[in-house]
Order: sequence, then structure tokens, then C-alpha cells
Amino acid sequence: MTQHHLIQRIQAVVGAENLITGEQAEPYLKERRGLFHGRTSAVVKPGSTEEVAAVVKLARETLTPIVPQGGNTGLVGGAVPDESGAEIVLSMTRMNRLRAIDPDGNTMVIEAGATLAEARQAAESVDRFYPLTLAPEKFCTIGGNLASNAGGLNVLAYGSARDFVLGLEVVLADGRIWNGLRTLRKDNTGYDLKHVFTGSEGTLGIITAAALKLFSRPRATATALFGVPTPEHALAVFRRARGEAGPEVTAAEIIPLFGMELAAQKLGRPLPRGTDCAWYVLIELNSVMQHDVGAVLKRIARGALDGGEAVHCAFAEDARERAWLWDYRETMSDAQGLAGASIKHDVSVPVRDIPAFVRDATEAALRTVPGCRPCPFGHLGDGNVHFNISQPEGMDGAAFIARWHDMNAAVHDVVTRYNGSIAAEHGVGRLKASLLPGVKSEVELELMRTLKHALDPDGILNPGVVLANSR
Repeated sequence: MTQHHLIQRIQAVVGAENLITGEQAEPYLKERRGLFHGRTSAVVKPGSTEEVAAVVKLARETLTPIVPQGGNTGLVGGAVPDESGAEIVLSMTRMNRLRAIDPDGNTMVIEAGATLAEARQAAESVDRFYPLTLAPEKFCTIGGNLASNAGGLNVLAYGSARDFVLGLEVVLADGRIWNGLRTLRKDNTGYDLKHVFTGSEGTLGIITAAALKLFSRPRATATALFGVPTPEHALAVFRRARGEAGPEVTAAEIIPLFGMELAAQKLGRPLPRGTDCAWYVLIELNSVMQHDVGAVLKRIARGALDGGEAVHCAFAEDARERAWLWDYRETMSDAQGLAGASIKHDVSVPVRDIPAFVRDATEAALRTVPGCRPCPFGHLGDGNVHFNISQPEGMDGAAFIARWHDMNAAVHDVVTRYNGSIAAEHGVGRLKASLLPGVKSEVELELMRTLKHALDPDGILNPGVVLANSR
């Protein structure tokens, strides 16, 4: 079967209006950070699980590789085709229906193409809470969130995307459909298959729908921004907050002054009070009960200020001020563009080691490119640091980006020394696939290859993603 004939047969399955070719396919081919830009003969937009299965069967007949894609908000090259033009893109955005929601059981069943914002709104419509929180929630999809095991701002209290999955519906590489959409909290009937596919980045099967956990909606929130001298002080503030508020601490974010200054510039507003602080910690408490968490947070702040852990503390007195404080954190990645080119790392280390890691990784980065400007920020509470590095002032941006691999090696070496992970919440994709042999044992890699071969023996599902040379 020729490529042209294959496209004709796929068109017969999904309809001409749901098959995109030529220049109109461009938005599906480029990752938003610009590191990956591929080619394709067609972008296919199925409207049902059965259509997905039919397309996969046709692709298997011709050994045509498939790249599943949600909102295309990824950052590691896992959702765009390669440069060969041989891969077809399977866009899941038409499959966006809410199939069922059960407030008594705290569950919902939703299709993979629904956006995260739509899932959160569905939960709110029955007075429930879906805790996955990501900046591009209006665009990223549930299928993409689960395929990459997305993290976000609430991992500290609720876990990552994997922790919300009760069941999945998946189209396998041979076109069969596995319907595992059970909403049971207890099911010990054998292997836990849902977690095989969650985090697999579309390399083992295509997630078409998910049964997800919901939670009680928070009734009270308190937010404060602490100014601290060092990451050690930041950790001390977090430790105090956890000791006094326990699971009500739902976010603890660390931000350097350099990052705060960039965010303030991007937002067109001044820095919060206490601009002489080298570091900031954003702490948020949430409670499902109507009690005064604000009083709890103020007690924590008094203790931190009296104990010398913090230099100042700015409280959000209402929802507007809360959003105002969070803007600094959520603008951080985009704001780095104001400082020129940046090399970014999504890594994690044990929480207790964050201060030492930041110190050692900063030293390693400066040895690699003298004058570079590290901007380590992120999820202090769960150990996930976005160790981003801006170019030296006056250096050519392209020349700095050309040092990407050298900088990766330097930073990842420090991550490995602290028994961390080089892919904390964005996934492996194509960007980091070649790095896995340096951070995983041969036993782990062989188990992963065995699983890949068993579920996708022809290597047609997202080849080159997670496992390099997987086709």
C-alpha cells in the first residue's frame, strides 16, 4: 500500500474534514519551545475510540509510525513527528467528551482529548476538585497529561497525574481496544495495567479515555510569599510549615531573586516587598473544612521570622492578591526569554538535598559557561527543580545554545550524585532518550525494551521517544 493509498483509506475512516495535510498541518509539527520541528504526510483527527483503532490497524498494515498528540504543549519532543515525513500525527483533540461523573464515588470518566481546564470545570460542576494544575491548562489534554505523567503545582499534597488514574481505555499497537475504565478503589485482579500506559508517552498504547479520582473541593486557602537569604532557609520555612500544617500545605515553591526580577519585568509590575532577599518561597495552605488557615499561616510566618528563617513575609488577603503572588511563579519560564537564550533542566532530587544540589549545580554551570545566570526554581515541596540557565550577558544566544549538551552533562552529573532524576515531570521524549543509558541500569533498560517489544513489536508507536532507536 502506497502512502497516498494509506491516506485515502484513513480519510475514509475519519472524514476528509478531519484529515489535515500541507501547510495547514504546520501547527501540529512544531513544539512550542522550537527545539523540534518535524514533517508529516497527514494529521489525523479521530472522533471515537473505534476510529483510533481503525487508523492504528491501517498504520500497522503498512508499518507507518504514529505520533499521538494532545494539546502539543510538551517540551521534550515527545508529541511532534520527526523530520523524515514518514510519521503521521494522531491528534486526539476531537475526543473531548465527559462520559460520566460520580460525585458520590469521587470519580469521572473523560476522553483523552479534553483539556485539563475542561476536566477541572467538570469536577467543579459537581462541587469536586481535580487537583492537577498546570500553566497551559486551557490547551494541554488529559491524554497528554497521563501519557507524560504530568506533575504541576499540587504534587506535594495530591501526587502526580499517575496518582489520579483509576482506569484507562487504550488502543494497542495492533488496533485492539483495552477497556479498563473501572472506577474501583480496590481491584487486586492481577497486574496493574493502567500504570503501564501512564507515563509511557504514547510508546506502548494510545490512551483514549480515563477514569480519574476526584477530591473534596478546598473551602479555605491562605497564601504567603516569604523572602529568605538562602535555599537552606527556604527549606527551613517549608519544614516549619509542614510541621505545623501537615497535609494542608499544598504548595511550596522556591524562586531566586533573578527569576522574580524577570517575572516582574514580564508582568510590568514592581517586585513584592523585600526585594533585597536573594530567594523567595511561596507557601500555600488549603483546607476542605471552613477553618481559618490564614491564622495558621500567619503563625507559621511569625515563627519563621522570629527564628531567622525568613526576612519578610507578604500575605495574600484575598483571591486577587493570591493570583497576584502566583503570577510571579507562573510567569517564570516565559519571563526567562527577557534574559536571552536559556538552557532548561527538569530534574528532581530528594527534598533535603535541594540546597546542596542548587549550590553544586550552580558551580557546575558556571564552570561550563562562565558568566551564565542560573535560575533554579520550582517545587521545593516535592524536590522538582527547574534548573534553568540564562545566557551570559553579551553572549550570542546561538553560541550559548550550542553548549546545550555540555551543560546537560554538567548539571545531570550533579543530579546523579544526589540520586535524582533527569526527567522529573516533563517526560523523556526525544530530547532525553539518548541520556537514559547514563542514568538507568542495564536491567531497567532491558525491562523497558522487553515491554516495548511485547506491546509494540513493530515499533510504530512514537518511535525514538523514551527509548532511542526503538524502531
